[in-house]
Amino acid sequence: MKKFLVALLVAAFAFPAAAFGADTIKIGFNIPLTGDIPKVGEMSKNAAEMLKEKINGAGGLDVGGKKYQLEFVYVDNEAKPESAVNAALKLIEGEKVLAMVGPQGSGRAIPAAEVANNNKTVMISGWSTNPKTTLDRPYVFRACFLDDFQGPVAAKFAAEQLKAKKAAVLYAVDQDYCKGISEFFKKDFEKTNGAGSVVAYETFTTKDVDFSAQLTKIIKANPDMLFVPQYYNEVGLIVKQARDLGFKGPILGSDSWGSAELMNLCGDDCKGQYFVTHYAAAGAKGATKEFIDAFTGKFKQVPDDVAALTWDATGMVLAAVQKMGAPSGDLAKDRTALRDAMASMRGYDGITGKMSYDGKTGDPVKCAVIVKITDKGEFSFHESVCP
Repeated sequence: MKKFLVALLVAAFAFPAAAFGADTIKIGFNIPLTGDIPKVGEMSKNAAEMLKEKINGAGGLDVGGKKYQLEFVYVDNEAKPESAVNAALKLIEGEKVLAMVGPQGSGRAIPAAEVANNNKTVMISGWSTNPKTTLDRPYVFRACFLDDFQGPVAAKFAAEQLKAKKAAVLYAVDQDYCKGISEFFKKDFEKTNGAGSVVAYETFTTKDVDFSAQLTKIIKANPDMLFVPQYYNEVGLIVKQARDLGFKGPILGSDSWGSAELMNLCGDDCKGQYFVTHYAAAGAKGATKEFIDAFTGKFKQVPDDVAALTWDATGMVLAAVQKMGAPSGDLAKDRTALRDAMASMRGYDGITGKMSYDGKTGDPVKCAVIVKITDKGEFSFHESVCP
């Protein structure tokens, strides 16, 4: 973990000149502390706080030969697109941060990314996999793979390892993330198994809690498996209702299943199922295990994907600030320098994998992990799939 102690996320350089004397560096986090997925905000904040305390406890971060204490500002986006935009404006224009971590989910990250890019401020999302987040936005980055990679990974796993010839999909049509990955899955699964092999392609709207009509159609179509790329707060309801209605086949998930809250909501119904994600906590080694042990000891819960990706996203900005060198104090100039340093990052060794940017997009080249949920409810490593 030594690499996390050598760099800095800088936002304080947007302060008035007098604020530099305080030797404090401020960065912003645009996260859902309330709303439908508060666990995402909780895990993001916990990971950030642990990193901040570790760095500050060691005397601060050295940037250009000077030590700075970190100050993190957390703004609640309520898991709503309009709130994510307002949070971005508050952090960028009001708090004058150098960089912003989050939003995490794509529905919030996409509109907030437009604000960040228009204001030429580095934004990095740990958990937004929709391609639109970074598209034509040179100041916007992510620490995760994309849905146009994740969807085909899920489709290939369904066909080759679940031995599925016919698939069904159930997703929220009003969520960019869910809609996008469902389309990529369908396209690739039918490329492998032939046109029409996705025998049911059902939708619902966020906030729905009764999926019986859609699941009845799915069961009637007799698929070999069901793909449910939904957020953890919906998965428990969908899986339970599917089982209650008599669906006995495997139910495959996406990285939005990777929350510490999933098993509390889904329980035994999710045991034995698989999902595509970013890392597996059970059986982790090296720096990843060190992170997991430290997080678990501090917060009494195993860090989920969001926590791990927040740690990596913040760590990448820290490494980029070190690469860009001592800040000038000119906020616009420093934001541009940070963006250039981020874009040229190669081989960053994060706890969710090795990552590099190609200088053209803010999308890292990295591998996906297939996780199996054990009988103990643990997320165990099944296999790694790389581009």
